[in-house]
Amino acid sequence: MFIVNYIKEVFGALKSLAVGLRRTMFYFTHHKEIITEQYPDNRATLKMSDRFKGEVVMPHDEKNEHRCTGCTACEVACPNGTIKIITKFEVNAEGKKKKAIDKFVYHLELCTMCNLCITACPSDAIKMAQTFEHSVFDRSHLTKVLNKPDSKIMEGVE
Repeated sequence: MFIVNYIKEVFGALKSLAVGLRRTMFYFTHHKEIITEQYPDNRATLKMSDRFKGEVVMPHDEKNEHRCTGCTACEVACPNGTIKIITKFEVNAEGKKKKAIDKFVYHLELCTMCNLCITACPSDAIKMAQTFEHSVFDRSHLTKVLNKPDSKIMEGVE
């Protein structure tokens, strides 16, 4: 009984291999339809899916302002500690202390692209970018500070 099942599995595998080889030989002999994207050559025309998640970014406007209030909701929502927000207190013109971000540290090497930080952010300060080329020789290049130097929070964002 065992030998019969083994021989059936071998013939099934050979049939599956023949089907794949037939498809390959068809495309090898019929050059009319190109089905393979030539990745490095098509970078200018490459269109990623709208749902693709590449990395977390913090958009800034032309006045170097962002929407992050330093509430740390994204840091709490992250399941593996990818985001670390370092806050500071600034004194405004009225003399009141207000919490602001000093550094928004993002560890790309730990990120699972789960999108939980994006959905947790109440001020839409962060979003997922469509970048996907993250290969580096030094892991320290995968740790990024998302807020730009001397950036401030936008007026009206609370």
